[in-house]
Amino acid sequence: MTAARISPQARRDILDAARWIAADNPEAARAFRKSIEVAARRLGEHPNIGTVKAELADPPVRFLVVSGFPYLIVYDSELVPPLVLRVLHGARDLPDVLRDM
Repeated sequence: MTAARISPQARRDILDAARWIAADNPEAARAFRKSIEVAARRLGEHPNIGTVKAELADPPVRFLVVSGFPYLIVYDSELVPPLVLRVLHGARDLPDVLRDM
């Protein structure tokens, strides 16, 4: 099965997060990017593994925690393959960031 696609905004989110992490720990930044790759493959195989959070975004938008990191993958589970819309730090004001979804 095909891995989830990554939107341009999600790519920017990933690059920004990797740069931020790399400033203190380049190895952790590489691990972060690897975790994103693994998650994208998992989402392609199992698009409904994430959680619906109706208070943040209407279905079919789902949320998946990036393994080992305090980041959330926000994705559209109905598209084939799924589309990663954003990759956001869990400490962000998610209702504000996701208001227009």
